[in-house]
Amino acid sequence: MVPCLWYDRGQALKAVQFYMSLGLLDSRIDQVNTSPADNPHSGHATGEELTVAFTLAGRSFVALAGGPIFPHTEAMSFTILTDDQAETDRLWDAIVSNGGAESACGWCKDRWGVNWQITPRRLIELVTSPDPATAKAGFEAMMTMTRIDIAALDRAVAAAVR
Repeated sequence: MVPCLWYDRGQALKAVQFYMSLGLLDSRIDQVNTSPADNPHSGHATGEELTVAFTLAGRSFVALAGGPIFPHTEAMSFTILTDDQAETDRLWDAIVSNGGAESACGWCKDRWGVNWQITPRRLIELVTSPDPATAKAGFEAMMTMTRIDIAALDRAVAAAVR
């Protein structure tokens, strides 16, 4: 099974090239396919970018340059688990500073409308803690954040579970 992401015409390869620039391990452009003939339904001309097969963090995807008909929504997002604040900040800044937008609770959106969850592993540890006070404090702290701040999470948990 290979998920297909829909982009506006002429944007699929640009989006995938940006995703490759994020430096995620095991990521590459596998194949760029162009329209083999004029397509009167979509308006694609012979030779125009149609699909881009790519691997992102070891997972296969296809980007389809289908046109503006179906924009992305928060119903689909990429979740990237990060190991520390530096990695969290690097990915967040790359996505937001390239025409993206911040959202809440570690979510941001890239310039093509694809939603990303930049999620420190520490956040997952805290909000899934078997200790209810730790999980609650971690969750409540996350709910106040845009970009996740690991040190602020730890401070909130420490203050709540004293």
